Amino acid sequence: MDEPGPVEASQCVAVVREAGFCFVHAETMRPALERFATLSDWAMFAASWDALGPDPYLERTGRARRRRHGVFRWAEGTLTREPHQPHFQSLAYNRLQGDVDRWFDPIVPEVGDSASLRAVLGFSCEFFGALAPEVSAWRIEVHQFRIEARSDAAGEPTPEGVHRDGVDYVLVLMVDRANIASGTTTIHSADGTLLGSFTLHDPLDAALVDDARVFHGVTPVTPVDAAKPAHRDVLVVTLKRE
Repeated sequence: MDEPGPVEASQCVAVVREAGFCFVHAETMRPALERFATLSDWAMFAASWDALGPDPYLERTGRARRRRHGVFRWAEGTLTREPHQPHFQSLAYNRLQGDVDRWFDPIVPEVGDSASLRAVLGFSCEFFGALAPEVSAWRIEVHQFRIEARSDAAGEPTPEGVHRDGVDYVLVLMVDRANIASGTTTIHSADGTLLGSFTLHDPLDAALVDDARVFHGVTPVTPVDAAKPAHRDVLVVTLKRE
């Protein structure tokens, strides 16, 4: 399946409403984000992925990734950070690690308070709010993920396979990719039919997903040069109505 061409920002809500997902190129995402806050601290924001801790729950399955996690709440136009708490998914949505309270290292304050993250969260609340105008409050979970690939083991961005997250909406934002091949985001119907695919390549490339309607996954990543470090850094934001 050919990767989609650029979608204008003004079209994205309609595309998600019709198809259940939309892929957005960085040149469209940047001005959309900058409507909410400056991205002047993006270099600090992106560098924070170098300080992610290991995912201890995934290590038990013989797999590896690094992550941090934070919870926010949006209500009546106000965004607040909630106390640190576990991430939970039922087995219905995560057959690999479901029905477990998973505690991850918290997103550090300078990242949680950064203009770049505020821009992403402001955009997410407005964009997905346009798809669900009846919602007055959102529970927002923010995940920093680093998937590392080695010459002897491909990195698995979605080790649970093609899945839903058990929320209302999902934003996946590319932060950095270094020395990797593949890592293609795929969207599927409930019967497994491939509906679309797109490789998040440049910083700020994004996937916008209606999680209640479609499934998503990401193909494994492998090093281009086996002698050098290889990683895929993404920010995942989920919104669930209260």
